[in-house]
Parts: sequence; C-alpha cells; structure tokens
Amino acid sequence: MKPVRVTRPALERIQKIHEALQQGVKVNCTKLAEQLSVSTKTIQRDIDFMRDRWSLPIEYDPMEFSYAYTSAVENFPSYTISEGELVALLVAQKAIEQYRGTPFEAPLANAFHKLASRLPEEVTLSMGDANRLISFKPVGIPTATLHHFQKISTAVLHQREITFAYQKINAREAEPRRLQPYHLTCVQNQWYMIGHDQDRQAIRTFVLSRITSVQTTTRKFVRPASFSIENHLRGSFGIFQGNGDHNVVLLFDEFSAKYIREKFWHESQVVTEKRDGTLELVLQLSTFEEVTRWVLGWSDHVEVKSPKELRVEIARLGRAIAKRNG
Repeated sequence: MKPVRVTRPALERIQKIHEALQQGVKVNCTKLAEQLSVSTKTIQRDIDFMRDRWSLPIEYDPMEFSYAYTSAVENFPSYTISEGELVALLVAQKAIEQYRGTPFEAPLANAFHKLASRLPEEVTLSMGDANRLISFKPVGIPTATLHHFQKISTAVLHQREITFAYQKINAREAEPRRLQPYHLTCVQNQWYMIGHDQDRQAIRTFVLSRITSVQTTTRKFVRPASFSIENHLRGSFGIFQGNGDHNVVLLFDEFSAKYIREKFWHESQVVTEKRDGTLELVLQLSTFEEVTRWVLGWSDHVEVKSPKELRVEIARLGRAIAKRNG
C-alpha cells in the first residue's frame, strides 16, 4: 500500500460554522475568520470540506457574500480522535496487509482510506512511518473468495436465505445446503458462517473456503432474538461446539507457564500459580476437538490432569505421533 497523508480541519471550528448555519445565520468568511482568529482562506477550506466531503447542503449567495444551508441538517458528522486512537488506526491499516495478494486486499484498503479521509480533526497520518514500526506476519490466509464473502455477508445483513454447495473436510464430494445465515466470524485467521440449516433443522457452522456455488434466494427470514454469538461459542475453545460440559485441568511446567500468563485463552479460564513456578489452567468446555490440538502443540511442557478421557486421547495421539515419526 502506498503511504497516505491525511489532514483535516479542526472539529471545533467546523462545529461553530455548522451551529451558525443551522440557526439560519448567513456565514461570511471574513467575519467568521475574525471571530475565530484564523485566516479567511482557512474558513473557506472548512466550508469547502463540509460541502464537498460531508455533502452538507451549503450554498453561496453572491449578493450577500455569504453561505447558508439550503435545508435542515439532522445528522451532522461528529468525530474525535486521540493519539491512542490514531495508533489504533495505524494498526488497523497494517492488519489489512495480511490480506495482500488476496481478493480482500483492494476493498479493505479502499474502505480504510474512505474512513481515514473523513477524519475532521487536523491530524497527520503517516503510513510511511507505520511500515517501519508496525507489521503483521500472516500464516495460513484463508482462500475464501471475495465473491462468496460479499454474497454471504449481504445475505446475513438483509436476512435472506442462501443455497450453496459444501464439502466437509472428510467428504469426497460437495453436497447442497440451504441455510438461514445468522452470523459471520473470523477465528484464528479463518472465516466461518453460522446459521440455521433448513434441511437438518439445526444450527450449523461452515468454513467459507469450503463453500462454492453460493446463491441468494428471495426467501427472507427473521434472525431469532435469542441467538447470541457469545452464547453460541461460550463452550468452545475456538469455533466448534459440543454437547458436553467438561472441566479441563492442565498443568504447565515452569517454562510454558511464562507463555500461558501472557495471554487470555478463554472466558471460563481460572489460573492458579504454583509455588514451584508451574501454572494450572482450568477451562470449562463443551468439546475436546480444538483444545486437543492446542495441548499437543505444547509437547511435553503440559500435563492433562483431567478429565480422564482427554488425558487418554492425548496419550494415544502422542504414541501415534512417535510411531509415525520414527
């Protein structure tokens, strides 16, 4: 992405111009410049910005040498941005780069620049500096196409039923699906769609990169008020849900405990520090599907204390890994 420099007039000054115009007062640049202790050109730039960038109904009267609103303005843009928010904006710009080379890059970049261009404060945003100071290293970028994402997100927004072909990870062929899409979520750099499967009469989760032939139907639906993505994912370690209620107790050695302390892993987590430097992590989960892979990633730095079935599964997989790798 090319470095971008964004400079905007001060919000306080624009707010005063708006208040004067809203009261029906004809705004003269020279008089207002004297009142606000700025140049006439500065006021002129402010008015041009309000009219051209915010599309406010401002019209110049050459007979009165002044400006006025041609209609009432009910939704006047009002934004403030702090230094911390400016840094967050830089981070957002860098986060977009993880989609470089994918169909998402251009629309994400355009959306970001549109938002940045509407900043009303006098702010300098140097993306050149951000390139040297902040970076993201994406791993495993999803291959979902922008075309499918746009169709699905529009269906979620407007609550329209969709049909598509979906190939499960363990299936040889794709199968037709008919869904009322409730929500789109990105978990660990992978996009998922959650909705009500009309043929199976149950809520299901789909990986966007395994979806093809998306079609939006004319059938509308009402998203249940009871559906909450937070509640839906409450018992999962990532995206997958189950019907169980498992109290998972993990003991990390002194080495791995340092890393576990540095992150928040799950909303149910209870962390207990041990005198010997080890750390106990307790999680309340509905399924072992994702936590199993996570535990294996810690190799011999973690011990599964309970439940027994997870401990047995980790031991079984450990033996299988050792056998496969000689």
